[in-house]
Amino acid sequence: MATLKPFAALRPKPELAAQICELPYDVMSSDEARVMAAGKPLSFLHVSKPEIDLPAGTDLYSPAVYAKGKENFQNLIAQGALKQDEKPNFYLYRQIMGQHAQVGLVAAASCEEYLANIIKKHEFTRPDKEDDRVRHIETLNSQTGPVFLTYRAVADFDAFVAKKISEPPAVDFTGSDGVRHSSWTISSADEIKFVGAQFAQIPFLYIADGHHRSAAAGRVFQSRQGTGHSGQFLAVIFPHNQMQILPYNRVLKDLNGLTSHELTLKLEKVFDTIRGGEAVPQHKHALAWYIDGRWWRLTVKREFTASNDPIENLDVTILQKQILAPIFGIDDPRTSKKINFVGGIRGTAELERLVDSGEYACAFSMFPTSIEDLMQIADAGGIMPPKSTWFEPKLRDAMFCHMI
Repeated sequence: MATLKPFAALRPKPELAAQICELPYDVMSSDEARVMAAGKPLSFLHVSKPEIDLPAGTDLYSPAVYAKGKENFQNLIAQGALKQDEKPNFYLYRQIMGQHAQVGLVAAASCEEYLANIIKKHEFTRPDKEDDRVRHIETLNSQTGPVFLTYRAVADFDAFVAKKISEPPAVDFTGSDGVRHSSWTISSADEIKFVGAQFAQIPFLYIADGHHRSAAAGRVFQSRQGTGHSGQFLAVIFPHNQMQILPYNRVLKDLNGLTSHELTLKLEKVFDTIRGGEAVPQHKHALAWYIDGRWWRLTVKREFTASNDPIENLDVTILQKQILAPIFGIDDPRTSKKINFVGGIRGTAELERLVDSGEYACAFSMFPTSIEDLMQIADAGGIMPPKSTWFEPKLRDAMFCHMI
């Protein structure tokens, strides 16, 4: 069962939400964050990426960075820009991005259930990134960036959500990127009881995005047991059929000493290839390859899709094992300097730009991994290859903060 609890969220004044709430800390560089926060004293980037208020070149993991984040966080609270609710509630958080809409439940999820794998994982984490989030949570005594969870949709709860969001929202603004963010408060005793009962019947939750945040929350909980820790972490939980996954594309620095023609001959052993065609693949086991100013359509040959292992059947796995490692010499994409990853939100024009500029030698455009594949792999205890999924829209930091 999934144990979700209401909590007293620290959240922005409704009229200030557009000025405060920001994209997650890990989807931008420090330089990009400086530009985004310029002239915006209430921007939460001063909390989530506090190095922007320190001299350029400051070590991102220095104590001064975390201390600055705490100072900026407390300033937002002191001036009333962020205010904590008087009693525990559940909340709903809707995002509208173009034609896509998704509504998630904002709740305090169980650290013990994360550690027991009732909240299922599908990625490895990096110790340095975990350590960073642990220090951020410990210094602020708060989780300010939610973990993005999903569950198999339940009709009764869908109906409850649809009715609730027909009411006027508590917060409603559109970000500079055009994504609309709205929230509702679930405060009555009957509603809170209903939500808890609904999720008590759901056997598992799945991490979509936020493996480092959840791992850090688990570590802080373990280190603080018996010291008043709530035992919970901040999460927004969406039904699986509302999730929007975009591709996570690949760009390669060089051709590993091969010519374009030699590479084409090697690719033909794994793919049926067509010179020209669409830059955006239209189905699973289809990829597109950009080199020398043109796209190639690649379809995985049947013998490479015969495995019953869902991980082996992922396009990112096939590309890695059959092409990137043996042909391009990229044995570990996590550490290799020969590869980079481009979120699908940037589009295939960005892939063309990177290659045409000479910064990269070629690019692979991917078809998105499905949420069904993600849940099947997580259910089996499997780990997906790095950079398999890119979820959009991103949850805004500071819409809700959880004081631990």
